[in-house]
Amino acid sequence: MSRADLEKKPAEVQAMFDGVAERYDLTNDVLSMGQDRRWRTAVLDAVDPRPDERVLDLAAGTGTSSQPFRDAGAYVVPCDFSLGMLQVGKRARPALPFVAGDGTRLPFADDSFDAVTISFGLRNIVDPDAGLRELLRVTRPGGRVVVCEFSSPTWAPFRTVYLEYLMKALPAIARAVATNPDAYVYLAESIRAWPDQAGLAARLQRAGWGECEWRNLSGGIVALHRATKPS
Repeated sequence: MSRADLEKKPAEVQAMFDGVAERYDLTNDVLSMGQDRRWRTAVLDAVDPRPDERVLDLAAGTGTSSQPFRDAGAYVVPCDFSLGMLQVGKRARPALPFVAGDGTRLPFADDSFDAVTISFGLRNIVDPDAGLRELLRVTRPGGRVVVCEFSSPTWAPFRTVYLEYLMKALPAIARAVATNPDAYVYLAESIRAWPDQAGLAARLQRAGWGECEWRNLSGGIVALHRATKPS
């Protein structure tokens, strides 16, 4: 994986996630100190799925983020371009209708979903802006998007501590629990290079989404962006 400029070659990103799939959920739980569970609950609340609504969960990985939507009565489609992730997910959650798909060329018709969401995957799409446009395309007019992504802590002293953890402690912990610890060095660098809250909101608006707002979680380590497709 190219790190200097974070050039994202789809085949390399796909292979990276295939390589970490078996212990991906465990590693995330350890690295986030259990915060990932709270973030998933916040995503569910932000999407606010109604019974029988169609929800697309892009970059769903093993389906951990998708299961709560099904439990809420929505018809959720977990979609990911890592076949390794989908294979692990299908074993763990056979009732979910996993679909393989590229975030820049989704295998769904226009206006297919009432809501779309992506958690910690937008920055790994080769062209995030194209990904946001594709999410817009497959969402019905008046439908909504929720993006859960790492962001910038709002308190400067905490931001400094967080970046130290991100670049030093995170790879060290990954070496102890992950199947491919080098992948987490790339992921840490991709988080550091990602836009802040206002920057991501601007990208959503440029992609055509309206009524964009965001909410900080865990002091801004993570931000939830919510927007709607104009009717």
